[in-house]
Amino acid sequence: MITISPEAVKKLASLKQDDGKDASALLRVEVKKGGCSGLSYKMDFVNEPQAGDKVFESNGEKIAIDNNSLLYILGMTLEYSGGLNGKGFVFNNPNATKSCGCGSSFNV
Repeated sequence: MITISPEAVKKLASLKQDDGKDASALLRVEVKKGGCSGLSYKMDFVNEPQAGDKVFESNGEKIAIDNNSLLYILGMTLEYSGGLNGKGFVFNNPNATKSCGCGSSFNV
């Protein structure tokens, strides 16, 4: 299961609108090699999940994740922190054993 906080859902809705995406577009999250800790997150909006994607729903938002990435982020919570000291999207990943200071890359 993947959880998306209510704050992140609001921000995703705003980003969809800004990008001209339909409100029903799914958030697709992938884990790619790269970043200062070895692995990084990639997020994009898609109209349909790709073959082999697993789809979860949290707080009314659908999220698609490919099978390989799912192994790295199962149990993760996607949060959003705005404001002057906010970090933007924050991945609270229980599988990460190490992460960089900015929180956008990790290792397991």
